[in-house]
Amino acid sequence: MEMEKEKESLTLGKRREPDLPVTVTETTSMPKKARSSERTCVHEVAVPSGYVSSKDEDLHGTLSNPLHNGPMAKSYPFTLDPFQQVSIACLERNESVLVSAHTSDGKTAVAEYAIAMSFRDKQRVIYTSPLKALSNQKYRELSQEFTDVGLMTGDVTLSPNATCLVMTTEILRGMLYRGSEVLKEVAWVIFDEIHYMKDRERGVVWEESIIFLPPAIKMVFLSATMSNATEFAEWICNIHKQPCHVVYTDFRPTPLQHYVFPMGGSGLYLVVDENEQFREDNFLKLQDTFTKQTLGDGKRGGKGGGRGGKGANASGGSDIYKIVKMIMEQKFQPVIIFSFSRRECEQHAMSMSKLDFNTQEEKDTVEHVFRNAVLCLNEEDRCLPAIELMLPLLQRGIAVHHSGLLPVIKELVELLFQEGLVKALFATETFAMGLNMPAKTVIFTAVKKWDGDSHRYIGSGEYIQMSGRAGRCGKDERGICIIMIDEQMEMNNLKDMVLGKPAPLVSTFRLSYYSILNLMSRAEGQFTAEHVIRNSFHQFQYEKALPDIEKRVTKLEQEVALLDASGEAQVSEYHKLKLEIAQLEKKIMSKIMRPEIILYFLVPGRLIKVREGGTDWGWGVVVNVVKKPSGGGYMVDTLLHCSPVSNENSLRPKPCPPRPGEKGEMHVVPVQLPLISALGQLRVSIPPDLRPLEARQSLPKLNPVKDMDVRDSEIVELVNQVEELEKKLVAHPMHKHQDMDQIKCFERKAEVNHEVQQLKTKMRDSQLQKFREELKNRSRVLKKLGHIDADGVVQLKGRAACLIDTGDELLVTELMFNGTFNDLDHHQVAALASCFIPGDKSTEQIQLRTELARPLQQLQDSARRIAEIQHECKLDINVNEYVESTVRPFLMDVIYSWSKGANFADVIQMTDIFEGSIIRSARRLDEFLNQLRAAANAVGEADLEKKFAAASESLRRGIMFANSLYL
Repeated sequence: MEMEKEKESLTLGKRREPDLPVTVTETTSMPKKARSSERTCVHEVAVPSGYVSSKDEDLHGTLSNPLHNGPMAKSYPFTLDPFQQVSIACLERNESVLVSAHTSDGKTAVAEYAIAMSFRDKQRVIYTSPLKALSNQKYRELSQEFTDVGLMTGDVTLSPNATCLVMTTEILRGMLYRGSEVLKEVAWVIFDEIHYMKDRERGVVWEESIIFLPPAIKMVFLSATMSNATEFAEWICNIHKQPCHVVYTDFRPTPLQHYVFPMGGSGLYLVVDENEQFREDNFLKLQDTFTKQTLGDGKRGGKGGGRGGKGANASGGSDIYKIVKMIMEQKFQPVIIFSFSRRECEQHAMSMSKLDFNTQEEKDTVEHVFRNAVLCLNEEDRCLPAIELMLPLLQRGIAVHHSGLLPVIKELVELLFQEGLVKALFATETFAMGLNMPAKTVIFTAVKKWDGDSHRYIGSGEYIQMSGRAGRCGKDERGICIIMIDEQMEMNNLKDMVLGKPAPLVSTFRLSYYSILNLMSRAEGQFTAEHVIRNSFHQFQYEKALPDIEKRVTKLEQEVALLDASGEAQVSEYHKLKLEIAQLEKKIMSKIMRPEIILYFLVPGRLIKVREGGTDWGWGVVVNVVKKPSGGGYMVDTLLHCSPVSNENSLRPKPCPPRPGEKGEMHVVPVQLPLISALGQLRVSIPPDLRPLEARQSLPKLNPVKDMDVRDSEIVELVNQVEELEKKLVAHPMHKHQDMDQIKCFERKAEVNHEVQQLKTKMRDSQLQKFREELKNRSRVLKKLGHIDADGVVQLKGRAACLIDTGDELLVTELMFNGTFNDLDHHQVAALASCFIPGDKSTEQIQLRTELARPLQQLQDSARRIAEIQHECKLDINVNEYVESTVRPFLMDVIYSWSKGANFADVIQMTDIFEGSIIRSARRLDEFLNQLRAAANAVGEADLEKKFAAASESLRRGIMFANSLYL
C-alpha cells in the first residue's frame, strides 16, 4: 500500500514551502493519503488502497483537491471560511469528513450543510451530541431553520419520524444494536464533540457506534483541535473502506492575549501576545512581585498552588472583585470567570454585591424573561430560594452557571448571556463545552484543579477549550485571557499550558457486559465482540505504533551486543543478592504498610524510598500525608527528584530517575502508600537536592523490629533473612573491590535486556490478545451468573441485561431474578434503583430508615457476590472498590420521599447535594426505570413491569420534570 503526501499551506496569506515527501512502509492496515490545503486550513484525505474515485472532476475536483461547482444546498449570510468551503466540497462528494477547529470557529455551519443536503436529497440525517443539555440546545437551534426536526434523549422523545433527528450517542448505539429500521433511510450521521471519545466512562459508546454504522452511511465529525486528526481519519478509512477527509485549522479569526494576575498584587502582566509570542521579560517581572510579597509580609509561599482552594478563596475574593470591576471600566465585558469548584462559582458571584452592570431597561427585560421562564414551574417551586435569590443577581448582569444549578436557571442564564443581558458569568469548565457562547474576556481563578487524584495544572487541551471562549468573531479585535495565580509558577508550566499543542485523541475502549450480551444476541454473525475489538480505534492505534517499537528493539539489541560481558558471572551473582534483599524488603514493607503502623513514622522530613513496578525513583522527603475521601486510602506528598517536565501534554510532574548529565528538578509528587519501598532513619529539613549517589545510597533504614517495635513473627523472620543476606553481600568479593564501570555495564545490560523483553512481549501479545483474554473471562462470568449457556447462547437473564445501559446491568438483573424487587413497594423500588445512578456524592453520614436499610444491605451483598465471581474469573477487580463505586445510596432518602409525594423544598433539605444534581439524577433514574420496565417485559415478568412503571410514574412531576426552556 502506498502513501502520497503533498502539502501546500497558505496560512494568513503567506505561502509556506511544501514539506518533503514522506515515505511509509507498505502495511495492510495503512490507508493511502493525499494532502493539499487552503488558506488558513490544512486538508488531508485518507483513501483505501486501490480506491478509484468516479466523481466528475469539473464539478467536484479531486480527492486531494475537493471543489464544489454546483448549486449550494444551503446559502449563508456570511462569506464562508476556507475550512468551511473545503468541508462542504467534501460533503458534496458524498465522502466522510472530520472538521477539527477551535471552539467558536464555525464548525456548526458544516453540520448544517450536511443536514440541508439530506433535506434536498430526501434522505434522513442524525445529529448526535454527548450531553442531553446540548441535544436540547441543538434541537432548538436546528428547529428554527429546518422545522422537520426530532429529538431523542432517553427522557424526552419529540417527532421520532422527523427527517433530522437530534439524539445522544447512547440512543444511536442502542438503535444500532437493535437494528432499527430508521437507519435504512439515514444518509449522514453527524458526531458533534467527537473528542469526547477519550472520556474514560463513555468514550466507548462513540467507538462502538462508529464501528456498527452501515458502510452506506457517511459521517461528519466535529471536534476541537486535536493533534492526531489524521490518525483518526485513517481509522475511519480502515474500518469502513471509504475515503475520510480531514479539514484542520488552528487559525483563530480573533487572536488572543494572555495575561497573568498575581493574587494579592496589582496589575496584569502580558505573558503571551496576539502573535503567540511568549513575553519572557514580563514573566520575570511577574515572578519579582512574588519575591517582593514574600519579603514584605513573610506569608507568601507554596501552599496555595493556584488550587482555588480555601486559601485562594480567602485572598482571591477581593482580587476577583478588583479584576471584574476593572474589566467593566475598560469595557472588556462580557466576561466568563472560570472556577473549578461549583461552590466557589457561587461565592465569587455573591461577592459582587456592590457591582451593577445593567441599565434600568435591561433590568426590566431580565425580570420579564425570568418571570416567563419560571411559569413552567408549579407555584410552590417558584418560591424556592435557589430561584428567588437569582433574580437580583441576574438583574445586575451577574450570573452563575454549573451542573448543580436547577435546569431552568441554567438554561435561563444561557439565554440571557446570549442576549447580552449577563455581563459577568461565573462558570465551571462545563460551560466551555458545546454551544457557541463566546465572551470578550475569560478569567481563570486558578491554574490547578483537583482531578480525583491530585491537584494538577490544567492541561493545554483544557486551556485551549476554555480560553477559546474569549474573543467574539466579528465583534472583538482580540480576546483577552486573564490567569490568576497565587504562587510562583515555573515558566515551562505556564508555556506548556498556554502554548501547548492540543491533546491527541486516545482510545479508551473497553468491553462491557452490555456490549458482549448485545453482540451475542445478534444473529448476523459479522458483529461479534471479536469484530468490535479488531476494529476498535484502540487496536488501530496499537498496530500503528508497532513499526516504531520494532525500530526501538533493533536499536537496543545493537546496544547489548556492544556491552562488555567479561566477569559477568561474578557481577550477576552479586546483583542477584541485591535483588533478593530488595524482594524481601518489599515483603516487609507490604506487612508494615498498615496505616496504624506506618502513619506514626510518615512525618514531614522523613526520608522514604519510592519504587513503582520496575522503576526506582530513589529517596524523597515526606512533605505531608493526605487521607483520600471516602475510604480511598492515604497519599503521601513527597519531594522527589524528577527529570524536567517538557512534554506539552503532561498533566502533572512525573517522578523519573534523572538521566546521566541531565539537570533534574525537585517536585512534590503524590505517592500512594504501596509505592514506599523503604523508610529512612533520618528526618531532615528539606534539602535543595537529593541527587548525590552517596547521599542516597548510604542512608540507614528504619529497622521494623528494633526501631519501629513491630513484633509480628513473620516480619521478625523476614528481617532476620535480610540481615543474613546483607552479611553475604558484604562478604562478597565484588563488595569491597567493586569495579563500578563493570557493574554499571552489567546493570545497563540487564536494564536493556529487560526493556527488549517488555517490547517484544508488547509486540507479541497484541492488544487483540489481551482483549480476547478479557472477553473469555467476562464470558465465564456471564455463564456463572446464568446470562448465557455453555454454548454462548443468551438466556432469559441475558436478554434482560441487553436492555440496560444506564446502571450496572449484571447487578440489577441479579436483583430482578433473586426476588429483591418482589418484596418492595414501588417507592422502595425507586429509592433502591437510585443507587445505580452515577452522580454527586454526599459528604454527610447516611442514616436510612428501616424500609430502605434492608434493601440496601441486600443490594450490597449482591454487589459483593458479583464482584467476587468476577475476581474468581480472573478479572482485575477490587471487591470493596466495586461495591463502593457501584452502590451509591446518597439519594435514597430523597427519592423515597419525593416518590411518596413530598415537595421539592423539603427534599432538598435532606441532603447537601446540589439541587440541579438531584434533578439530573432523578431524570436518569426515570430513564433507568424505563429500561428495567422493558427488561421485565422482555422476560415476561408482568408484576415487575408494573412496579417499575409505577416507580417511574411516581417521580414524574413538578420541578423534577419541568420542560426544558429549549423545547
